[in-house]
Order: sequence, then C-alpha cells, then structure tokens
Amino acid sequence: MGNSKVITIKQPFASLILKGYKKYEFRTWATKYRGEILLHAGKSIDKTALINRFENYNLGSMPTGVIIGKLKIVDCIKMTPDIAKNLNNQDRNVYQKLEDWDGYAWKIEDVEEFEDYIPVKGQLGLWNYELT
Repeated sequence: MGNSKVITIKQPFASLILKGYKKYEFRTWATKYRGEILLHAGKSIDKTALINRFENYNLGSMPTGVIIGKLKIVDCIKMTPDIAKNLNNQDRNVYQKLEDWDGYAWKIEDVEEFEDYIPVKGQLGLWNYELT
C-alpha cells in the first residue's frame, strides 16, 4: 500500500476521535498536510481526563501502542475565542480549556477503525509508516 503519514495521539483522545466524539485535534503548530493519515494510539493514557471527563462515553477497550484506524485532515484553523466557544458549546468535556489557548485545530473527517490493529512505536509530529 505504500508509505502513509501517521499521527500519535494519547488515549482517551485517540478513541474519542475513533468513536466520533472528537472532530478536531489540537496542536501548537499548524500543518499544511491535507488528506488521509493513520491514527496511532500512543502508549500513555490520560487517566485523570478519562475519570473526570469521559467516564460516560462509550470508548471501548482504548488500546495503546497501536495504529487503530485512519482519518482525513481536511483543514487547519487558527484558534480564536469564538471558535473555542462554539466547540465548547458542542461538547464541554471534549473541547474544554480552549478559550485562551494559542494553537491550531485540525479538522478531522472520514474516520475509519481498522479491524486489526497494528502494533508500532509512536513518534512526535507527523511521521511515516510503511503500510503493507
């Protein structure tokens, strides 16, 4: 299949994307990349966020250290207070603490879970993986 771009996201946020609760990924840096990208669930789990904010979400097993699916990055938006407020109104748990945040929202669409997860070590930033 060739070389694919990958993004590593810690749990429970990777599963929130996979299950359709989270439509934006937030980074301090902008990306010009648009198109398909693999979704890698990092080795760590933010247990505080999981317990305090996402206990009532149906996230399943929340695997770690594996590529769990693919998605498309369709836009990269500079955060503003208005965008933050709009997202917070959509889901206060998923989109909290963005009002004063100076970063970027990567718009995600066409999320697809893989039937078989691919064990692989994650990396920072966007990285490449040879998908066979």
